[in-house]
This record gives sequence, C-alpha cells and structure tokens, in this order.
Amino acid sequence: MLSLANKGLLVVLSGPSGVGKGTVCSFLKSMNPGINFSISATTREARAQEQNGVNYYFLSKDEFINKIDRNEFLEWAEVYGNFYGTPKAVVEEQLVQGKDVLLEIDIQGACKVKESYPEGVFIFLLPPSKEELRKRILGRAADSPETIKKRLSCVDEELAAINNYHYVVVNDRVEQAADKVTAIIKAEKCRLSRNQDMLLNRRRSIID
Repeated sequence: MLSLANKGLLVVLSGPSGVGKGTVCSFLKSMNPGINFSISATTREARAQEQNGVNYYFLSKDEFINKIDRNEFLEWAEVYGNFYGTPKAVVEEQLVQGKDVLLEIDIQGACKVKESYPEGVFIFLLPPSKEELRKRILGRAADSPETIKKRLSCVDEELAAINNYHYVVVNDRVEQAADKVTAIIKAEKCRLSRNQDMLLNRRRSIID
C-alpha cells in the first residue's frame, strides 16, 4: 500500500457561492507551479471568456448523467439547477504519482469527497462578512436574476457548513488568502501522520 508520504496531497478549497474561490485559485496557480488543478465538469452554460477543458468540461445533461452511471466522478452534485462533478481517473492517477491536486468545488461536492477521501485537506474560504458576500453575489453580471436569487437563498446554509472543514481562510484580500492556503499546504507536508515511514527509517539508521 502506498504511504501518505509517497502519495500526493489532495487539497479541497470550498466555500459559499460568490466567495471568490476561482480568483484565489488563479493566484495559487502562479504561486504553486507544482500543484495540479483539477478541472471540474458542469452542465451549466459557459460564461464569457471561459474555455472548455480549461475552466470546465462543459457537458450536456445526458453526457453528465452517463458519466454518473459509469461511476466516473470522484464527487458530483446538483447546484442551483446545474450538475457539477470532479472526474475521478485523472485525480487518482496524479495522487498515486505523488502529485498534489487542488480541487475548487462547491460545498456539497466537498462533503462527498471527505466521505471517500478523509485524508484530504479541506479548506473553507470565508467572506469578510455576510453583507460583503451578498454584494459579490449581486455583482455577478454573468448570472441570471433567477440564479442570483437561488444563490442568495443558500447563503446561511452554506456558511453553516464550515464545521466540516479542517481550516478556514478569510478572503478579504485575494493575495493574502492565497498566501494562507499555500502556508496550509506546506504545513500539511510536515504533518507527523504523513511522515511515519521517513521517521521510522531515520530511527533505524540511528540504531544501526
């Protein structure tokens, strides 16, 4: 069995709609060139400037459901009337190869990943205030009025999910939030439970 020290780190960045997960991840990409960013699949329409296979894999509802039936998702959920999911094969392959993987997913998806991959690192991105979060949601011109209404109605429920996570990072300033996530990743690399084999080898070398 592959030890935790040899496996890659699965980092799950999640939080309420409008908190800025995508923006923080954009900064993380430039700060952590060694980490792999998982691309999610979705049935929602692509927004302006979004590209298939870069931002998301944009699928029809039938295509998505067929992948569910074939058990091709690490997690999937229906959020605000659209399906979102994380392709399983690529993530598992990268982790086995010792590569770190970052998932930027919604709260429902994060809960499902934690059930099947409890050794992952789960980070909740928190807005500086509930009012600021509402402003960000209302300011998303790419969303329809109906979608904005749905997102606003879920704010309290989504914020209440924070206790399911290991860490919390307030997204007040994007650069600072990205710095904190990077620090968490570095700290997790040093966690005792992930380095048992290395410690055992060092003890043996001392005894020998």
